[in-house]
Amino acid sequence: MPKVYATLPVLNESENIPYLIEDFRAQNFPESVLVVCVNQPEEWWDNPGKAEVCRDNALTLGYLNSLTGTEIVVIDRSSRGKGWIGRKHGVGWARKIAMDEASRMAADNDIIVSMDADTRYPANYFSSVVRQMNNYPAATGLSVPYYHKLTGEEDADRCILRYELYMRNYNLNMMRINNPYAFSAIGSGMACSAFNYRRVGGLSPKMSGEDFYFIQKLRKAGPVIVDCDAVIHPAARFSDRVYFGTGPAMIRGRGGNWDSYPVYPMTAFDRVKKTYDLFEKLLVFDVETPMDAFIRSISEGKPFWEPLRKNSPVLPAFQKACMQRLDGLRILQYLKTVNGFFPGSNEDRINELLFLLSSSGKLSETPALIASFSNDPINRLDAIRNVLFEAERAMQKEKQMV
Repeated sequence: MPKVYATLPVLNESENIPYLIEDFRAQNFPESVLVVCVNQPEEWWDNPGKAEVCRDNALTLGYLNSLTGTEIVVIDRSSRGKGWIGRKHGVGWARKIAMDEASRMAADNDIIVSMDADTRYPANYFSSVVRQMNNYPAATGLSVPYYHKLTGEEDADRCILRYELYMRNYNLNMMRINNPYAFSAIGSGMACSAFNYRRVGGLSPKMSGEDFYFIQKLRKAGPVIVDCDAVIHPAARFSDRVYFGTGPAMIRGRGGNWDSYPVYPMTAFDRVKKTYDLFEKLLVFDVETPMDAFIRSISEGKPFWEPLRKNSPVLPAFQKACMQRLDGLRILQYLKTVNGFFPGSNEDRINELLFLLSSSGKLSETPALIASFSNDPINRLDAIRNVLFEAERAMQKEKQMV
């Protein structure tokens, strides 16, 4: 039986930490350790504008250190003299420090789980993760299903539903085109074996988005599981703890700025699929692909396919090399680049996806279409979110791995 090492970056979370500990201790899995990294830049101690955060982190450390038992390991990167120095700071570094410590303690077959303090976890979370990792030993990692519960506050609920619809649209379309990067990357819900953590070189620290890059690394090393019996519930809150992601998206969205989170059109995803489908022909000679203009821009005019042919002359190896070069990051960059060239509003594109899913029998019911993200009733937006969540879960259960 493997042991679970849960890892947790913490900054300004004294209100949420007791709930996280409650969820951790309620797990129905027999052996687990929680590795917590409480962190902040050292310079904040001399910044009056950050005094409240410093006090909050001190409260968190006091609370954690008061807990009895050896199942909680606390890494102090926030007390005076122990904070981050220079540019090496942020959630990416905190998550890496915690996961690296878990890796140091863990045996190869033990499981490292990444968590967040503002997320609620069901009691069967660890057992569900371990079960899936055991069921699919060839997998390098797991991306856990998520669902944001509404708060009852109009602004927060409207913003989180808009953001989640952006996320659901992206992943449903990636699954629809059978792309190998069809997974959601959220730091509160990812897991891998200690062996695979070490195999891919661990988590690369980023100021934000470290979860995206980490799961992408795992996917390049092998398939990633996308189904799990347990669903986690990240908080829907306005937060500037990271530079991009849910919290910052909600803050900008409250002001009407969703430019960084457009609902990408299905046609753009279809072009990605057509390009992937051409990898077999591209092993032999250059052919025109729907992504050619974008590929020229990222290769700066240098040959793109020819070096891959030379290094990977056999079809399976060549296809893998192409998949790794045109990875999830490049696909997202491509979608952002071409998004403005396609007609239709963000609402139109969600409605188009709903129509496709309904006509293909993937929806148990078809909700009323969106007229306006800004003005539609919350219950209508929530109903649409719910049917897309159900459709996504059905596809994840069908695929299991990507």
